[in-house]
Amino acid sequence: MSRLAILLVAVAVAAAAVVGSSHQLHGVANDLLPEYGLPRGLIPESIASYTFDNATGDFEIQLTSTCYIWFGSHLAYFQDTIRGRIAYGTITNLSGIQAQKFFVWVSITTIVAHPDEGTVEFQAGFISEALPESDFAEVPVCGSGALLRGAAGLTRQLGLQLPVVAEV
Repeated sequence: MSRLAILLVAVAVAAAAVVGSSHQLHGVANDLLPEYGLPRGLIPESIASYTFDNATGDFEIQLTSTCYIWFGSHLAYFQDTIRGRIAYGTITNLSGIQAQKFFVWVSITTIVAHPDEGTVEFQAGFISEALPESDFAEVPVCGSGALLRGAAGLTRQLGLQLPVVAEV
């Protein structure tokens, strides 16, 4: 075998090794979550790209823009870059996701699935809350920050019903 052929084989093997340990995929980050015992709907549909390192579990997700989403009665804010480390049933070292708790925004640092209880637990420092796994069954669509944070969002959080005026 010539030196050129050996060099080409070596380059191909090296490239395959790099792609196998860390790769960039488009639009399928949600499909990776169930493989790790987590629901697909933890991440909004507006994924531009992501990278994932199979060896460490480290990931980075690029969204097309920042995003607000209601999960049940809980409002979450997604920055355009989300980072963390995924292992079966958990995401740790999480950055880029905040949730509103008692009118204060807190950074979610850990997510833990509890399949026996049918819940997903969100941790922000010493604060944690478990929500029904069913809230995350569907991949959410990003909403307008103005609608979600304005008067409509506030009335939803408080559980108020606004009167509807019928047009005559």
